[in-house]
Amino acid sequence: MPPRTPRHSPLAERMRPKRLDDFVGQQHLVGEGKFLRQLIEGGTIPSLVFWGPPGSGKTTLATILAQAVSAHFVFFSAVISGVKEIRQIVEQAKILQEQSTQPTILFVDEIHRFNKSQQDAFLPHVESGLLTLIGATTENPSFEITAPLLSRCQVLLLAPLRPADIAHVIRRALTDDTDGLGREHLIIEEEPLRLLAEAADGDCRRALNYLETAVYLVLDACRDTASGEQQRIITTACVRETLQQKTLRYDADGEEHYNLISALHKSLRDSDPDAAMYWLARMLAGGEDPIYLARRMIRFASEDIGNADPHALAVALNCRDAYHMLGSPEGDLALIQAAAYLATAPKSNALYAGFAKVRADIQRTGSLPVPLHLRNAPTKLMREFGYGQGYQYAHDDRDALVAQKHLPPELTGAIYYEPTNRGYEAVIKDRLTKWKQILKQRAQHHAHKKNTE
Repeated sequence: MPPRTPRHSPLAERMRPKRLDDFVGQQHLVGEGKFLRQLIEGGTIPSLVFWGPPGSGKTTLATILAQAVSAHFVFFSAVISGVKEIRQIVEQAKILQEQSTQPTILFVDEIHRFNKSQQDAFLPHVESGLLTLIGATTENPSFEITAPLLSRCQVLLLAPLRPADIAHVIRRALTDDTDGLGREHLIIEEEPLRLLAEAADGDCRRALNYLETAVYLVLDACRDTASGEQQRIITTACVRETLQQKTLRYDADGEEHYNLISALHKSLRDSDPDAAMYWLARMLAGGEDPIYLARRMIRFASEDIGNADPHALAVALNCRDAYHMLGSPEGDLALIQAAAYLATAPKSNALYAGFAKVRADIQRTGSLPVPLHLRNAPTKLMREFGYGQGYQYAHDDRDALVAQKHLPPELTGAIYYEPTNRGYEAVIKDRLTKWKQILKQRAQHHAHKKNTE
């Protein structure tokens, strides 16, 4: 079969490694003495789940494993296949097992797209050993794969490829005469190579797609002026034209969404404005709903700042309103302003912690009645039952302080709000301490007066 040219098959598919020694990246799995290399050397492949971002090598590793143990490899896409196809694969696997003892490795791409009943269809055949299942997913298996199936598979985490790894793959593609672009006599300068490797964002497939487009641009530009023997150069200008608008790895409903919002929240909490601005901008660039980000910052203002800076909630609310008025891109800056303000504000979770204590006590004690002296008494009957009796009106006191109980008797002495020494909460704390001292002194005075009478 003659070598395939760039215009007949995607470069990323042609350059897929056939042997583990040619695989780039994931050294924690394929390096000397590491798990996957040991599996190949041992000749036995268990059921696995490859969890990693696009272009990290999930399909390639599954193919290499199957070839290494001479297994019948079946590619199965969860996007276009269902239970009917599973039954057909099972029947074929039974025939192979009976006739040649050849094992069947079933590779399920995007296995997280299967529902529970579809995933359950694999169980008896994985359990019996008829099928060795290798699933690939970009989503967290803990949430997307059923517990019974997950317990029968070992989960392997794949990382995005490093720019240096992707640069290595690009160089290999440019020099490979059989499956790559070696016959085109192309060279690439260091700067455009770096741009391509970084723009791929850890995705090897994306890098090769970028490279293929850049090569088309170079070949088209010099088709009428360059001879077939002349070297063609992939320049920085050519790569910038290829990249146009960089697409970031982001799924607004998936694992990366939760990873990034967690990074944003923790950066705000840890008072790091640079990181907070970075993660917020990353989510905006990935297509996240700006109003969602505004809502998260409104929540943060109460949860992690609270009364340490009472203005924080107003800033977060104003940020949402500003974005509503301006939209993108003008309103994006209001989000960035809010993130910087919240990150640099004094922090307190006293309200959050206090609310948790309140809810726990409510759960424990149930619907405790309101003390009679705190109840309104608009009717004669209610007054006869003691509603409002003994209530002290705070404004009648010179300090607007009264010594009366406001919690149900069962919760006497409970303290829910404990302000910190940070920001405005330090003022609140001093104020509460002062009030308690005044009331304590009054109580001691009244006790002393009573004892001397």
